[in-house]
Amino acid sequence: MSREKLKRAAAEAALDQILPCMDSHTVIGVGTGSTANFFIDALARSKNRFDGAVASSEASATRLKASGIQVHDLNAVGSLPFYVDGADESNTRLQLIKGGGAALTREKITAAVAAEFICIADESKMVDVLGQFPLPVEVIPSARSHVARQLVKLGGTPVWRTGVITDNGNIILDVRNLSIIDPPGLERTLNQIVGLVTCGLFAQRPADRLLLARQSGVEQIRV
Repeated sequence: MSREKLKRAAAEAALDQILPCMDSHTVIGVGTGSTANFFIDALARSKNRFDGAVASSEASATRLKASGIQVHDLNAVGSLPFYVDGADESNTRLQLIKGGGAALTREKITAAVAAEFICIADESKMVDVLGQFPLPVEVIPSARSHVARQLVKLGGTPVWRTGVITDNGNIILDVRNLSIIDPPGLERTLNQIVGLVTCGLFAQRPADRLLLARQSGVEQIRV
């Protein structure tokens, strides 16, 4: 089975699990990226079963609206029962690296509001130790050099993702060679760097449930 089919299988599994819990008042959080796009496409088939969605990026908002799904501002929503999104990497504790689509800040905010964060991914995203995928960090443009120097002090090799501006008007540094043995600790350390908006480590608020699509079927992992 191709990776695209695995992504679709994980997305369909997520919809199957949450749909019985949804009603006309339900607003759910929706992530960003290729796997999240499969979820949006699946969600569109049941758009009359719930109220709408909060999108973690302008790209997802556009796709949701094109599918006939109402998009709500997070500030106008009291809480979200579910947030469904993909990941660039996950370990067995469901701590994640996210941000390949440059939407990490809004993704982290949406995950923080949700009662349950459901991660959907194909089997290639499961790793023993996070960090094979370069860690994205969102940075205020004028702080790029300062933040990069601090990342080097931590052992990282930051690379400016040129040509990419986030929905918040910031830039992305992709950081290789960081030792991510203690993901929550490193997340706290990175968040203390002045000028760094947020990092792509989702460890202090990991996923609650991972739907991992394998060749043998979709496996559900909880911790």
